Amino acid sequence: MDKTRVVVVDDSALVRSLLTEIINREPDMECVGAASDPLVAREMIRNLNPDVITLDVEMPRMDGLDFLARLMRLRPMPVVMVSTLTERGAEATLRALELGAVDFVSKPRVGVADGLRLLAADLTDKLRVATRATVHRSAAPTAPGQATSAAAPPRPAAPARLLSTEKIVFIGASTGGTEATRVLLMALPHNVSAIVITQHMPPGFTRSYAARLDGLCKIGVTEAQDGERILPGHAYIAPGGLHMTVERSGSNYIARVFDAEPVNRHRPSVEVLFKSAARVVGPNALGVMLTGMGADGATAMREMRDAGAYNIAQDAASCVVFGMPREAIAAGATHEVLPLEKIAPRLLEKLSVGADSTMHRL
Repeated sequence: MDKTRVVVVDDSALVRSLLTEIINREPDMECVGAASDPLVAREMIRNLNPDVITLDVEMPRMDGLDFLARLMRLRPMPVVMVSTLTERGAEATLRALELGAVDFVSKPRVGVADGLRLLAADLTDKLRVATRATVHRSAAPTAPGQATSAAAPPRPAAPARLLSTEKIVFIGASTGGTEATRVLLMALPHNVSAIVITQHMPPGFTRSYAARLDGLCKIGVTEAQDGERILPGHAYIAPGGLHMTVERSGSNYIARVFDAEPVNRHRPSVEVLFKSAARVVGPNALGVMLTGMGADGATAMREMRDAGAYNIAQDAASCVVFGMPREAIAAGATHEVLPLEKIAPRLLEKLSVGADSTMHRL
């Protein structure tokens, strides 16, 4: 069996040594090179032709994000970021995902050696997924702050009721999902029905991710808080490390955010959110399964369909990893399979039909 060939890029000799040790312990992968900075890495990549690289953000001679942008433009290949779990690290990691990195792991600020060993299984799993990911050549990148400066115009104080306010869109995503969700949400108008999202993400990243989307989208985007009302014109992202459901409180829908055991190895889990959609929202729910590895949410999405929801899966060609959508399709959970750019228009069509029928009953 051919081993997955990995090049490690990190300015810390300790981290390079630890990552090399972790990778070489796996029977199906091999660290073929370890570079202290992007300029050394560039030559290694050219000479060794690895299947995947791990990349630090803060490095001498060339910033990791600058190197990633050039790499994805000139020689696109799977990249897993190894970033520091800080607010600044979260911002840099989200930028890396925008530039084309497949996924990331977070190295601790203290106790690096023990922390990285604890992350070993997560890292090697993500390296395996990355080697199977669909990686596209990126266009010339914008500057790190440029996306936010090109934000959506100011939102109206009160969204016009053009779409049904009773409906809720439920989105599940994993690997590649941060970018897929961004593309979908940016295509939606300010008066769209409420949206709830479970994206597999660790603690410390979802707040920065929500803030980033909030600056780009016409709708408001926030990290969900326990007990808050689910309102039209807003998207709510499950906090990293916690599950989220939608529940009824009188005539309103509210978010429930809570700690519990991982489901399908994930917390937050798409399965948990989608089960609440089937149980509480029923035919007023629309489900969307975006790119991701594994099968989280497939069974619950079938429950949504059986309860009357209308479900869409992202197609293989536009997915970074066609795992979760494929499993949802195999479970008979979906009505349509669409390219990413066609999902938002289709959602608006389905929501408008609901609004029209509501108006006709008035």
